[in-house]
Amino acid sequence: MVGAGDLTVGEIPVKKEDFVISLDGGIGYCDFLKLEPDLIIGDFDSLTEGERQAVEQLEKEIPDRVIRLNPVKDDTDMLYGLKLALEMGYREFRLYGATGGRFDHTLANIQCLLYLKNHGATGYLMDGNGMILVLKNEEVRFKAGMEGYVSLFSLGKSAEGVTIKGLKYELEHAVITNDFPLGISNEFMGNEASISVERGELVCMLSYPD
Repeated sequence: MVGAGDLTVGEIPVKKEDFVISLDGGIGYCDFLKLEPDLIIGDFDSLTEGERQAVEQLEKEIPDRVIRLNPVKDDTDMLYGLKLALEMGYREFRLYGATGGRFDHTLANIQCLLYLKNHGATGYLMDGNGMILVLKNEEVRFKAGMEGYVSLFSLGKSAEGVTIKGLKYELEHAVITNDFPLGISNEFMGNEASISVERGELVCMLSYPD
């Protein structure tokens, strides 16, 4: 998925089996990166005039590759695209251009990660400086040699049974609440590491060194 937020990567790695969806203004990034989307979705309210003309031309030539949404809707363009991809059978998602810009859209896209988790799928918000994922009643492991910061935030009122191993600051069966940022700015130390939560949902933000 390629959204219209900030994009700080020089390329988006795509495998043969991947299905690339451009969301609204994400079409500009696809054009810049010479990335051919399999599907273009959006209400197209944030396109430049050139991008709008390109979408309209494609809509005429290959209408199956363009889904035009009503701008008055409950789902964001991102959530609409994720729901459609879930219906198509996809279960792992990497979302580019999904952070930065308007903070409300970044928060909405984090909620989309939880939507995926609640529907048996996994998603990652990707950018050049890090990655965001959501944990729900599970453990995630990190390989040795990783560098940078890790921050954890509770999505609900509290996340219980939080255990952190192999990072600079460790925890054992702790509670992280949504009104006290206990989990901010932990650090990789070059070791294998793990984070787990027994009950609740955690936003896990990875920030890589420059």
